[in-house]
Amino acid sequence: MRIWKLPTIPLLLDGFIAVFLLLNSTLQANGSGNNNETDRLALLEFKSRISSDPDGALKSWTDSDHFCNWFGVACDLLPSQRVTSLDLHGQNLVGTLSPHVANLTSLRYINLTENSFRGEIPQPLGNLLQLQCLDLRFNSFEGEIPTNLTRCSQLKYLLLEANNLWGSIPVEIGSLSKLEFLRVGNNNLTGWLPPSLGNLSLLVNFGATYNNLTGTIPESFGLLSRLASINLGCNQLFGSVPLSLFNISSIKSFAIAWNHLRGRLPESMDHTMPNLKQFAISRNEFFATIPDSICNVSQLKLVNMNRNDFVGKVPTCLGKLTGLTTLDMAKNNLGSNSTGDFAFLESLSNCSQLKRVGISSNNFGGPLPEFLGNLSTMLTALYIGDNQVTGVIPAGLVNLFNLADLELSYNYLTSIIPNIGQISNLQRLLLNGNQLSGQIPSSIGNLSRLSELHISQNKLQGNIPPSIGNCLQLSTLDISENRIMGAIPPELMRLSSLSILLNLSNNLLTGNLPAEIGKLKNVNKLDISNNQLKGEIPSTIGSCSSLEYLYMQGNCFDAVIPPALSSLKGLQELDLSRNNLEGEIPEGLLQIRLQSLNLSFNNLRGEVPSKGVIAHACIVSLSGNPMLCGGTPEFHLPKCPNKTTKNRRPPKLKLTVITVSTSLSALVLVMIGLLLSGKTRRSNKHILRGEDPLMDDFVKLSYAAIHEATNGYSLETLIGSGGISTVYKGNLEQMRAPVAIKVFNLQQNKAYKRLVVECKIMRNIRHRNLVKILSYCSSTDNRGNAFGALVYEFVDNGSLDKWLHCSNDGTKTTYHHLSLLQRLNIARDVASALYYLHDLSGMSIVHCSLKPSNVLLDHDMVAHVSDLGLGRILSSPCQTNTASIIGLSGMVGYAAPEYGTGSTASKEGDVYSYGILLLEILSGKRPTDEMFKDGVNIRDSCKAALPSKLSMLIDSSMLVSGKTCGIDKKVEECLISLLELGVKCSAEAPKERMKMAEVTRKLHTIRSTFLATLSAQKKAGGRPATKAC
Repeated sequence: MRIWKLPTIPLLLDGFIAVFLLLNSTLQANGSGNNNETDRLALLEFKSRISSDPDGALKSWTDSDHFCNWFGVACDLLPSQRVTSLDLHGQNLVGTLSPHVANLTSLRYINLTENSFRGEIPQPLGNLLQLQCLDLRFNSFEGEIPTNLTRCSQLKYLLLEANNLWGSIPVEIGSLSKLEFLRVGNNNLTGWLPPSLGNLSLLVNFGATYNNLTGTIPESFGLLSRLASINLGCNQLFGSVPLSLFNISSIKSFAIAWNHLRGRLPESMDHTMPNLKQFAISRNEFFATIPDSICNVSQLKLVNMNRNDFVGKVPTCLGKLTGLTTLDMAKNNLGSNSTGDFAFLESLSNCSQLKRVGISSNNFGGPLPEFLGNLSTMLTALYIGDNQVTGVIPAGLVNLFNLADLELSYNYLTSIIPNIGQISNLQRLLLNGNQLSGQIPSSIGNLSRLSELHISQNKLQGNIPPSIGNCLQLSTLDISENRIMGAIPPELMRLSSLSILLNLSNNLLTGNLPAEIGKLKNVNKLDISNNQLKGEIPSTIGSCSSLEYLYMQGNCFDAVIPPALSSLKGLQELDLSRNNLEGEIPEGLLQIRLQSLNLSFNNLRGEVPSKGVIAHACIVSLSGNPMLCGGTPEFHLPKCPNKTTKNRRPPKLKLTVITVSTSLSALVLVMIGLLLSGKTRRSNKHILRGEDPLMDDFVKLSYAAIHEATNGYSLETLIGSGGISTVYKGNLEQMRAPVAIKVFNLQQNKAYKRLVVECKIMRNIRHRNLVKILSYCSSTDNRGNAFGALVYEFVDNGSLDKWLHCSNDGTKTTYHHLSLLQRLNIARDVASALYYLHDLSGMSIVHCSLKPSNVLLDHDMVAHVSDLGLGRILSSPCQTNTASIIGLSGMVGYAAPEYGTGSTASKEGDVYSYGILLLEILSGKRPTDEMFKDGVNIRDSCKAALPSKLSMLIDSSMLVSGKTCGIDKKVEECLISLLELGVKCSAEAPKERMKMAEVTRKLHTIRSTFLATLSAQKKAGGRPATKAC
């Protein structure tokens, strides 16, 4: 959601100054009478310091006319004719302010605002004892605020904002007893607010926004009984706001946003602040509920309290504020995720002047009311994203014909997108992250002013409507992560207005990429990855001259990489991986200063250049191209054949060279050789002379090192064992910390396959929630048998399974119980790992074996997912994946139902396993527990317990009292949300399950809400309802 900039509240400042001029200056003299030579020389000295006068403001400042007639100068009456006013505001003057201005001793008014004065404010200005107004706003003055200004005892207006002043606000300013306006905002001021400012009993307007002020707001500010406007926003203030400040009845504008202030709002705002018109306290730490008394502050026009810790319901009486124009309560903890949360919106239909409503990122639930369409027709912005909203988008929204911004993203909205083409002023439409279905309505083409359209992460189907090409102001279009199919319409590619983003990724798009792509000359980021697009990449893509990020991976593009890509000189990231591209790497790519280049898993061939960006292996990925050779040593590619001697090789030697250069990995060849020709040590040793480019980022260990690290594979070092591998704890000389060594029993065929798969996957992935691989060993043991092992970091707190359950003999283990927060963190960590594997790793990896024993916890209780030996790298969409998942040992209760019928590996299968895992984390019950029988499984039981029978299944050990009765309401809501998430993930039908991206986002929301609950309980001095650690 956009951040709303608070309007400046000058409180008719210019009007005050105009009146001031009328009262404090007189008609200019006609030039007769005695001249005051001192004033004339002072003005000429002022002029001499002006280095640029583009508008000729000082053109009249010559001896041919009396100085009282000069532009911007006013004098008092005859006979004295002393200068009383110097007003040159907005004249684009450049220069420094001469200290000789202090010689104009009768000066009462100085206005030099909106020029380009630089340098320091002269200290001698303090000698202007009659000065009543000093206005130096919107210049480039530097240095500290002169303390000498406090000698100007008649000063009423001190206006210094929008300069480059530094230092602190002088304490001495508190002695200016006649001061009414003090504006020092938009500078670089530091230090604390001086309590002495509380002595300014006549102060009406105080502004110090956009500085670096720190400390607390002084209690003395409550003495400013005439204060009408206070603006302390965008500083580093902390602590509680003095209650006395809320008791100043004259205040009309109260702005303290973007600080670290905390506290509750007073219960009687209508009595203590009856004249309040603007109330801006956003981005602070205010908590508790919003008092109903705010509804009786009848003059309120702007209410901005986003990004605080407010909880509970929004007062339903807000409709009394008939003059309200802006209501922003986003990013709090308002609402109860239930029907009725939006009752307050109905009362807002009385606010006929309402222009902006922001309630996104809260905990509002239930369906959007149909009366939403009855809000003011003046409404231009409506933000309800990132809540728990269900149901459909109200058709009545089309009544809000002035709406420019509509944000409903990251909710649980279903059904279709209504016909919104009637909202002709719409500029931003955000519906992403919901469960919307149906087609993209063609009426979107009627939105001629639309600049941003976000409808990603839904369940939309059908084709991209060609009418979208009518949105001639569209700069951002994101329809990724849907089920959109068919060809990309050429009309879309002709939208030259697309300048920020075009994202069509993760859909089912087919056909060729239109040649019209060259029309996108202004687009910065283009993502068409993970579709089923085919054919050649059109050479017209070289005309997309503004491209910086181009993602085309995971399609069926063939032929060569177009040399036209070398025309994209500003390109920073290019991903063409997982296609069927052929030929050599174009030389032109060497000239682009890429930060990331991924050409992996194609059919590229030939020599890899050893210069340009290709020379930097740290930013280039070439794996999965078996016909490549050469390049820098970091790529570990085979050497290219010597062209001069190539034809002289005997046939057998030539075949050997080709075989080596086309191997997918020497490690795979090593294992195959060991298994097929392992009869003699001699043949094994001959095969083991090769390198292992599949694991080229890691140090290869010898069998002897592994044997020594595990103390000869002693029982003392044994961590666990399975059918095809055994895990030991070991200590290697090369490693400072203990390691986990996974030794594969290569006498079994399945073990070799598991090792190869795990090698392929682990070599290319890195994530904080995945167990990190450190090294490996491919060799023979002391008997000459094939030996393979992988070395991982040792995760010292054991598996999640051991933390959740008792030991087999019924006695408790030594592990402590897990709190709700710990379980929530673990669930988040596992979800983050799966999301990375599925969508962010670049290879679309499916784990296939997710269960508590494969989730390890480190010293800080951070979860790490392990055991990717059963994993699958999903095939490119232009290939067929026929790998069946039947017979997953040890996965009873966790494996998706469709795996039992021979279905292939899928992300949906992992989501199912995650759902079961989450339900086990919350219930403490395995899916194979004896309580689940007669056709009822853990999912059925958890679903039946929602929402009112939590005590039937929730593991009481995560609660402080150890009892599930009387759970705190907020904690109960958290548990319900988590159980609902687990139930949705473990749905019977794969299409009904959530995506891990959505799961991760939902967990983040749940966790944020729960942490806010704990924080509120702590602030209130109550005992947390759950164990904190």
